[in-house]
Amino acid sequence: MTDRRNHLDAMAVACLVLCCFIWGLNQVAAKAALAEIPPLWQATVRSAGGALLVGAWARWRRIPLFTRDGTWPGGLLAGALFGAEFFCIFIGLQFTSASRMVVFLYISPFVVAAGMPLISRAERLTGGQAGGLLLAFAGIALAFSEGFGGSVVGPRQWLGDALGLLAGVLWGATTLAIRGSTLTGASAEKVLLYQLGISAVLLLAAALVAGAPIPARLSALAWSSLAFQTVVVSFASYLLWFWLIRRYPATQLASFTMLTPVFGLLLGGLLLAEPLTARLLAAVATVAAGIFIVNRRRA
Repeated sequence: MTDRRNHLDAMAVACLVLCCFIWGLNQVAAKAALAEIPPLWQATVRSAGGALLVGAWARWRRIPLFTRDGTWPGGLLAGALFGAEFFCIFIGLQFTSASRMVVFLYISPFVVAAGMPLISRAERLTGGQAGGLLLAFAGIALAFSEGFGGSVVGPRQWLGDALGLLAGVLWGATTLAIRGSTLTGASAEKVLLYQLGISAVLLLAAALVAGAPIPARLSALAWSSLAFQTVVVSFASYLLWFWLIRRYPATQLASFTMLTPVFGLLLGGLLLAEPLTARLLAAVATVAAGIFIVNRRRA
C-alpha cells in the first residue's frame, strides 16, 4: 500500500513549485514551436517519446509494468482523458495565447475539489469551501469574457479559451479517475505509462485523420521545444506529479498548482511578448483566492 500523508510536507512543496514552473513554461514552449510543428504532431511526439522514456526508466529500476493487477479499466479511462486534454490544449493554442491557456487549464483544481468528496468522504466540502468554488468559477468567467467583443489575441480567441477550459476539466477528471480507481495503488510509472501510451495512439490517429503535414526540417528552437516537452514535462514532471497524487491529498496538491498560471503569465509575457491585461491578472488572483479557500486546512 502507498504511504499516504494527510498534509503537504516540505519535500512535497518543493516538488510542486518545480512542477508549476515547468508547466508554466510548457505552454510557452508549445506555442513557440507551433509555427514549425503542427499541434497534433507536437502532442503525438511528446506522448510517444515520454512513454518510451517511462518504459526505459521502469526497466532500469526493475519496476513491473505489465503484470495483471486489475488496473486496465482505470488506465484506459485515464489515458483517453489525458489524450483528449492535450488535443484541446494544442488545438486551442492556435487561437489563444499561452498565457490565457494556462489560466483556463487551472479550472482543474475546481473540478478536483468538487469531485473528490464523491470518492473520499474525508475530502467533503464545507459551506466556506463551496463559496471558494463559486469565487474560483467567477475568476474563470472573468477571464473568458475577455474573448468576446474586443479580443486581445485574435478573432477566434474565444475558441482557444473554450478549448483551454475543456482541457482543464479533462485534467481534473483524469486526477479523479486515478484516485477513484485501482490506479491509486499502482506505481507512478505504470499510471503515467497508461496515459502517455494510450494518448500517443489516440493523438496519432487524430493527426492522420486531420491530414496534418509532417515538417521536413526543424529549427534549433523547435527541436529544443520538443525535447523539453518530451523529457522534462511528459517524463520527469508527470512522473513526479503522479507520485505526489498517490502519496498526498489530491485537493491540497491541486490548490498548490495555482502557482502555474502565475509562472505562465510571467513567462508568456517575457518570452513571447504576450499581452497581460488587467482583467486577466484580476482573473488569476480571483481563481487563486477561490482555490485557496477550497483547500485551506479546517480548524
